[in-house]
Amino acid sequence: PLSLEELSFLLWATQGLRQKAEHRRFSLRTVPSGGARQPLESYIALFKVEALAPGLYRYLPFPHSLCFERDIPAMSDRLREACRGQVFASDCAALFIWSAIPYRTEYRYLTEAKKIILQDSGHACQNLYLAAEAIGCGVCAIGAYDQGKIDGLVGLDGRDEFVIYLASVGKRIIL
Repeated sequence: PLSLEELSFLLWATQGLRQKAEHRRFSLRTVPSGGARQPLESYIALFKVEALAPGLYRYLPFPHSLCFERDIPAMSDRLREACRGQVFASDCAALFIWSAIPYRTEYRYLTEAKKIILQDSGHACQNLYLAAEAIGCGVCAIGAYDQGKIDGLVGLDGRDEFVIYLASVGKRIIL
């Protein structure tokens, strides 16, 4: 299992708040975002994290806290199925699930928004890889998944908010 401190570090590294510019209505996070629009939301399916019950959580960057969203019956099996049978989607300590809210970027960048959102998700996942390495964990990014199934499991409408990237995290086992 991950410790609560390790999970906290990984969450901060992927979407944590560095600075809030009160007068300008934007925030700077630990990962770059085109125009500081921050179109990503972080959901985390927790399987093995000390002091936290398994279930789906959402990361809240401003208070740096987790919000319990809900229990997902048969979560392990359903996430594995949504990720096209990839075992590491559920055989991990935590599954990071990033969603995109396109409007946050579209209202400013119009035709460039899709590209910027994809870049932002790559930045978040790369930071997860770097932060996980620093604490002796492994990561496996997941780009192949059933869009409808994963959106449904997270509780997203698939239009105004949809899953864009996933990554499993766990302690590395040295053989």
